[in-house]
Formats: sequence, C-alpha cells, structure tokens
Amino acid sequence: MKHDPRAIDDVIRSRASVRAFTNEPVPRELITEILEVASRAPSGTNTQPWKVYVLQGASRDELVRKVCAAHDAITADPSLAAQYQDSYDYYPTKWFEPYLARRRDNGWGLYGVLGIGRGDKDKMHEQHQRNFRFFDAPVGLMFTVDRGLGRGSLLDYGMFAQSVMLAARARGLDTCPQAAWTNFASIVMPHIGAGDNEMLICGISLGWADQSAKVNTYVSPREPVESFTRWCE
Repeated sequence: MKHDPRAIDDVIRSRASVRAFTNEPVPRELITEILEVASRAPSGTNTQPWKVYVLQGASRDELVRKVCAAHDAITADPSLAAQYQDSYDYYPTKWFEPYLARRRDNGWGLYGVLGIGRGDKDKMHEQHQRNFRFFDAPVGLMFTVDRGLGRGSLLDYGMFAQSVMLAARARGLDTCPQAAWTNFASIVMPHIGAGDNEMLICGISLGWADQSAKVNTYVSPREPVESFTRWCE
C-alpha cells in the first residue's frame, strides 16, 4: 500500500462542523460504506461499543417535529426544561478558563458570521433549533452505548465518531457532530426504538454541504501545538 500523508491530512483539515446542507439524498449504500470503514476504529479489547440509528425520510422528519415542538415549548415556558435532562455530563457544571473563553469565542464567532447580536434572543433560538432540524441534512445519525459499559467506551466512541466523519469527508460528504440531542434523549430514544439499557451519546448530521450558505464560511480556530504539548526528554 502506498501512503500519501497529504491526502489524509486534507481530509482531516477539511472536516468541519457544517451547519447548512442541501436536500440531495445520500444513497443507503454510501452510508453503509461509511459505517463499515468507521467500524475499523479501535476499541478497548475490541468491545466495539457503538450502536448507530440512521434516520431518513418520514422517521427523520417526525423526530425533527417532536423535538422542535419541545424546544419551542421550553422557550415559551422555561420551567419545562426540567423535564429534559442530558444523557450524561458532556460539559462541566461550572466553566473555567481557558475553556470558557474558547467556548465564548466560538459561539460569538459563529453568531458574528450570521449577524446575530447579543440581544437577539429570537434569532439565537432559531439558530439553536437548527440543530434539531439536522441543519436540513437528509440523514441524521444517532449514536448510543450500553449503560453497563465504563468510561473507556466513551473514548472508543469518540474515535468511532471521528472515523465516521472522516470517511464521509473522504467521499465528498460533510457532517456536524451534535451533543445538543442529548437534552432530548427522552424523545429521541423511544423514537428510534433504543432499549432501556442504551444511553444517547450524540447525533451527527450527514449530507452534502450547501456551499452558498454563509454559516458554512465560519471556521473555528485551533490552538497551536506549542500551547498543548510538553516535550518530556
């Protein structure tokens, strides 16, 4: 096998969280191929803890309807938020630096591209709800894991999810990983037919990027290698 590191580097560097897709369908055979490639991701003692639910067509649209209705209801009556809890603590209960600054910079950087100001609550709500419309992507992927597994399986799952996104990018498709769905696991899990032993990890929007959408011009920054690396010699 001949290896061209530039080809792999290009796939990794061109992967981005796309937030606007066309309605062009993605063939089932292509989705299957992507998942088959991603299944080669490593996992502790080859446990392969991932389980994937693929939403298309009427099933996708009905989940969008249900979750958007719940999201709107919470905005109208914030007390309803107590009915919807995250599947797990993806984010810290209290933010601290440097992570708080990075989070804020990313959020306001995205809103800046979209022309959303700090007081534009309606526009913020609308943009946040784009998550629950899969950003108009024709395919939504939901990822679950068995609750009986340990924390190491979340590390395995991250490598699998990254492999899905890179395999998709290598085929000209784009993705957006979404932790936002975990807030509405109580709606998502029955809809996809997941068992009580399963926990929702995240969702991923999958499709063809809308190249004309302004939101897709936003590129989140990355820290230089020197800022997160210590050489122990």
